[in-house]
Amino acid sequence: MEATALLPAEKQRYQKHLNLPEIGPTGQLLLKNARVLVVGAGGLGCPVLMYLTAAGVGTIGVIDPDVVDLSNLQRQVLYTTDEVGQPKAKVAVNHLNRLNPDLTFDTYTMALDLGNARSIIEEYDVVVDCTDNFKVRYLVNDVCVALGKPFVYGAIHRFEGQVAVLNADLGNGRRGPTYRCLFPEYPNQIEIPNCNDTGVLGVLPGVIGTYQANEVIKLITGIGQSLSEHLLMVDLLSMNQQKIKTKRRADAEELARQGLTSAGARPTPVAAGPQKMSTRELAERLSMGENIFLLDVRERPEYDLCHLEGAVLIPVGMIPNNRKRIPTDRPVVIYCHHGIRSANVVQYLYTQDGLTNLYNLDGGINAWARDIEPEMAVY
Repeated sequence: MEATALLPAEKQRYQKHLNLPEIGPTGQLLLKNARVLVVGAGGLGCPVLMYLTAAGVGTIGVIDPDVVDLSNLQRQVLYTTDEVGQPKAKVAVNHLNRLNPDLTFDTYTMALDLGNARSIIEEYDVVVDCTDNFKVRYLVNDVCVALGKPFVYGAIHRFEGQVAVLNADLGNGRRGPTYRCLFPEYPNQIEIPNCNDTGVLGVLPGVIGTYQANEVIKLITGIGQSLSEHLLMVDLLSMNQQKIKTKRRADAEELARQGLTSAGARPTPVAAGPQKMSTRELAERLSMGENIFLLDVRERPEYDLCHLEGAVLIPVGMIPNNRKRIPTDRPVVIYCHHGIRSANVVQYLYTQDGLTNLYNLDGGINAWARDIEPEMAVY
């Protein structure tokens, strides 16, 4: 049942909102009656959750299957060191309850997937995309389009971030652009950034997540100009901001339907593809004089710090234009720092060219230094 008035304690808590003519008691009541789902309780999710809780959004859903990791604490400010190893969604809700005990929190410690996305999302008015998983992001888009729900998109990479309000109701039966209107095709593995390898400035998700929370509040209360037909791009190194005009594609609904259909289809069996190679196996095969092509896909500063003897450097971003340099007549072992970027490159080359002579070095050069060459410089 929707609330029809603010309680005295709520009037005191939200006094500064009530003093704003644009929000006032009416806007605060809209916030109290709103239901918002936050997908991902990581770098972006932390500020979104904190500010929506402080703002008095009545029901907040938190979905995240991960546990707190020590490396999260550089940017995920909702968690503490003694909570490492605990489920993020549960830990987040514990903190948020203490911030504002008058709200309702729904806790989901599972991943959002095709089997549960529709039943979860349909319970909320607005969805906030705080995930770093492209599969989940496209799923959020497709389900929100199917259900007619707006969602607030945010993404970060190194020092740059993006924010947009997608599938928003523009009035007169019109809706704003979707994520597939901006990015129709799912990126291949080599194009997907990974903050474990590329890094991210700790304050960046705080900035972008706060922008997302702001857009949610504007959507609920109807104030201001929404980013419903713009993509906001922020660069914290230069402090430049850009707003790019966007528009909805005529086939937006069809793209979403196709996305949900293909996501539910059974995968087609494929032939044996890329393999892994352990550091010890590689060392043994090299010691026997086997002619192995070593491909380093890190960046030049990383290569200059440490690399395998005889390795050829082709950074990830240069792989598509240098595929002919990679031999097809002998084993090719591809490595990076921890084996994540190289796994993407291996999969990309296999998918694009059907190469079956590819091996990803399990654990990357970090594992090589640990297991084979302990005197090697590490980072």
